[in-house]
Amino acid sequence: MTDLINNPSTPLKSRKCVPCEAGTPPLGVEEIKNYLSDLNNWEVLENNKIIKEFKFKDFKEAMEFVNKVADLAENEGHHPNIGINYNKVEIVLWTHSIGGLSENDFILAIKLDNLKNENRF
Repeated sequence: MTDLINNPSTPLKSRKCVPCEAGTPPLGVEEIKNYLSDLNNWEVLENNKIIKEFKFKDFKEAMEFVNKVADLAENEGHHPNIGINYNKVEIVLWTHSIGGLSENDFILAIKLDNLKNENRF
């Protein structure tokens, strides 16, 4: 039976992160470019990570966002690196078990973009 949630025709924002096994190859440059086109202002870092800085009105708003990121990441089972500098939150995503980028990173990235937009930070 086909997994409808993670079917390639399903939009990224509707997919769910799935565990990657060690030995799974990371995405190649062309695959990364294709997935990146679905995101809003994320950048590739070192050819094996994606990064974005989110800006907020103040520290409190930034922390509210970080708490929502933590809940989302826990629900997805895919955890970002998070840096906080007063009203700026830097998110870095990559799949540790494969040492590079997987579809999970792009699924979480688009959900983080939606999280910020839906909560009107």
